[in-house]
Amino acid sequence: MIVSTKKLFAHAYGQYAIGAYNINNAEQIMGLFRGCQDSRAPFIIQISKGARKYTDKRLLEGIIRSADEIFPDAIFAVHLDHGGEEACLDCVKSGFYSSVMIDASDKPFAENVEITKRVVKAARKKGIAVEAELGQLGGVEDEVAVSEANARLTDPKQAVEFVKKTGIDSLACAIGTSHGAYKFSGSQRLHFEVMAEIQKLMPGFPLVMHGSSSVPKEEVDRINAAGGKLKGAKGVDENDFAKAAKLGVVKINIDTDGRLVWCRVHREFFRDWPEIFDLRDPGKIFMAEYAKYIARKNEVLGSAGRLAEVCRYLKKGK
Repeated sequence: MIVSTKKLFAHAYGQYAIGAYNINNAEQIMGLFRGCQDSRAPFIIQISKGARKYTDKRLLEGIIRSADEIFPDAIFAVHLDHGGEEACLDCVKSGFYSSVMIDASDKPFAENVEITKRVVKAARKKGIAVEAELGQLGGVEDEVAVSEANARLTDPKQAVEFVKKTGIDSLACAIGTSHGAYKFSGSQRLHFEVMAEIQKLMPGFPLVMHGSSSVPKEEVDRINAAGGKLKGAKGVDENDFAKAAKLGVVKINIDTDGRLVWCRVHREFFRDWPEIFDLRDPGKIFMAEYAKYIARKNEVLGSAGRLAEVCRYLKKGK
């Protein structure tokens, strides 16, 4: 069942974080639904601009609708990740999305505010929630590319002004994470003091962590052993997720980890069975492996086993 992002956030706030997983194809969607079914967790499906272009947005949306029928107990929201104004308005018009993210974080503050306000105004008419970003994460992922020199942390006082002026429903904070598989080097770290200050100034307001894949060392090592060249890849420590949830983070974005599972499965498969050319064979393995990864990640996020209480909460709110 596709539900409101805002309602999921209201239930999760201060207790746990909801995994927001980027998907691009049928295999990822099936693995995601199976993993969340096995772990009894609510979740968020994220569709990026790149994913909408990869095949066709209608095909991707159709697969999600079908998965909703195949897994009738699933509770999830559908979210546009890192959308420009045009993509956000297109998703709002479609009526399929629970929420959209307008990312004008590369613009000056005043321009970011104005662009975001236009998206919020359009979204309100359809009952769709809006996420926006203040500050900039470094790294490269999909269509997002920001050098570490241009990355900047969110200013808590400016965040209050931004939320007040735009009317957004959740804020993506830059606290030291970055996109892609190479998140940290040297003395880089997560700046939880920034998040704590934002929570102090805006108690109860939903916050989002982008660039939060953990880039498991085991996955990287197995990829490299099968011919990959991911040297120095490093992600977010999973032990930090519980701390973030207590500081108001309700949504944690995970994209790179899913790509790593896909890469590992396929590299190992074609290394070990070079005579096989049927795409369904590695696809079956990937769906099972991704489901296992998702179930374990939901445990770490604290969302596993929450499905029944989320159901009761949603029914009570009607």
